[in-house]
Amino acid sequence: MEILSSPISFCSKENQKIYLEWFNFADSDSDGRITGNDVTKFLAMSNLSRPELKQVWAIADSKRQGFLGFNEFIIAMQLIALAQAGNEIKQDILRKEVDPENIEPPVMEGLDVLLAKSRHSPKKAELEVYGVPPQPSQTAHWFNSKYSKKVPLSAVTSITDGLKRLYVEKLKPLEVTYRFSDFVSPLLTNSDFDAKPMVMLLGQYSTGKTTFIKHLLKSSYPGAHIGPEPTTDRFVVVMSGPDERTIPGNTVAVQADMPFSGLTTFGTAFLSKLQCSQMPHPLLDHITFVDTPGVLSGEKQRTQRSYDFTGVTSWFASKCDLILLLFDPHKLDISDEFKRVIGSLRGHDDKIRVVLNKADQVDTQQLMRVYGALMWSLGKVLNTPEVMRVYIGSFNDKPINEAVAGPTGTELFEKEQDDLLSDLKDIPKKSCDRRINEFVKRARAVKIHAYIISHLKKEMPAMMGKAKAQQKLIDRLEDEFGKVQRGFHLPAGDFPSVEQFREALSGYNIDKFEKLKPKMIQAVDDMLAYDIPDLLKNFRNPYS
Repeated sequence: MEILSSPISFCSKENQKIYLEWFNFADSDSDGRITGNDVTKFLAMSNLSRPELKQVWAIADSKRQGFLGFNEFIIAMQLIALAQAGNEIKQDILRKEVDPENIEPPVMEGLDVLLAKSRHSPKKAELEVYGVPPQPSQTAHWFNSKYSKKVPLSAVTSITDGLKRLYVEKLKPLEVTYRFSDFVSPLLTNSDFDAKPMVMLLGQYSTGKTTFIKHLLKSSYPGAHIGPEPTTDRFVVVMSGPDERTIPGNTVAVQADMPFSGLTTFGTAFLSKLQCSQMPHPLLDHITFVDTPGVLSGEKQRTQRSYDFTGVTSWFASKCDLILLLFDPHKLDISDEFKRVIGSLRGHDDKIRVVLNKADQVDTQQLMRVYGALMWSLGKVLNTPEVMRVYIGSFNDKPINEAVAGPTGTELFEKEQDDLLSDLKDIPKKSCDRRINEFVKRARAVKIHAYIISHLKKEMPAMMGKAKAQQKLIDRLEDEFGKVQRGFHLPAGDFPSVEQFREALSGYNIDKFEKLKPKMIQAVDDMLAYDIPDLLKNFRNPYS
C-alpha cells in the first residue's frame, strides 16, 4: 500500500542539511512548527504567485493541521523548486512524475543574507545532532489540573492545540461537574488528541482480519497468530515503534503517550486480553490498526467472556477513524453476539465499511448469491435505509484464484481492492477533520448529559421520600428524557441509550447531582458557535 513515506527518505543528505537550517530560521518560536506569518514571510522569498503558493501549502499540509512540521516543510520546498522550474503543481507530482531525490533546493531571494545574520545572532542555537527538530508536546501539562485553567492563546500553534485548549477551558469543566466520565466516556487526555488515526477490524473468527493487516504491512507483526480456528484471543493494537516488541495491556493503559488510559474502566480481566504490538513500518507512521478477537456464534461467548466485549468495541469505535466489518462467503450468518457488536457501533455509521473477504473461493454465480445474502443479513442488523458500501476481494498475499474467479472476477477484485486502499490512504489526510467532528459530537453529548442530570436533580423532593422518588425517576427514565428533549428543543437522536443510562444511574444518589449551571452551558454553546469556527479560520490555508 502506497502511503507517502517520510519525505526525508526521498531527500539527499546534503539537501536535508540545507532544509534543516532553513526550517530552524523560519521557525521563530523554535517549537518545531511553522505557522501563519512565519510561513507567508518565508515562502514570499520564492517569488511564486499567490495561487501557486496556495497549492503548495494545500499539498504540503495535506492533513490540514494548520502548520508545517519539518517533513511538510521539505515537501513545500520540493514543490516550490518544481514550480520555479516551470512544472504545474499537482497533487501526485512528487510521487508519479519526478524523482524527489534529484530535486535541488529552490531559489529563495535574500535568504542567504538573512541566514548569515542569524548565524551571528544568539537567538537560536544550531541543533548539534543532525536530524529532525524535536517537537515536544508542550500541551501535556494543560491536562494535569483536574479543573480548567487559562491557556494563553499564543500557546496554540495548530488546530489540535486549539481543540485541547477549548476542551480544558470550556468542555472539561462541564464533564467534571455532571460526571460525564462515569456515564458515557472517560475524560480526554493529551494523547487522545495527538493519537494517530486508527482502523479497527471486526468479524467472526477466520474471516481474515489478521491476514488483512499482514497484507497491508507486507509482513507479519509481533504476536500475530493465524489459523482456521479462533486464533486471535485478544485485542491487539498494531502501532509504530522503534523496534519489534509486544507490550502487555496493563502497561499500555498507563502509558501517558498512548491514548488507551480510558480502557482501565473495563478492569484487569480485559487488560490481560489487550496487547500492543510495535514495529517500525512506514504505514504505521500514519495509521494504527486494532485487531480484535473473532466473534463467536451462540450464547457461549457472552457467558464465557470475563469482560464487556461489546463495551470495549464501542469504546474503540468512538476512537477509530474507520471500522472494517469482515465477512467471508462461507460465514454470512450474523450471530447474536455479532449483532450486539454491530449494535454497539450506533452513532458511528459513517465510519463503517463492509469487506467481503476470500471472494475468490466462489465462482461468479455463487458470488452474486453470496452478495445478495450478505446485504439481506446486514439490512436486518443495520437499521438504516441506506445501502452499506461493501468491498469485494481477497485480501491476502496469495494471487487471486483465477480458476474459480474467472477473468471478470479478477478484474472486479483488483478494482475493489484499489477502492478500499484509496479509502485507507485518505485516512491520515482526513484525521484532523475527523478529530474536529468527534470533538463537536462529544460537546453535544456532554451538553445533553448535563441537561438530563440537572433535570433529574430538579425532580427530586427537597425533604422526604427521596429513595422512592429516585426509583420512580429511574423507572420512568424514557418519559424524563422526553421532557428534557421538549423542554430544551433537543434532537431525539442525540440522546443516550435509555437502558445503559438507567444501569449507570442506579449506582448513584440523584440528590447529590448538580443543578443546571446556565453559564457553563453557554460557554459550550459559544465554543461551538464561535470558538471552533474561529480556530479553523485562523489555521486554514494562509493563501486562501
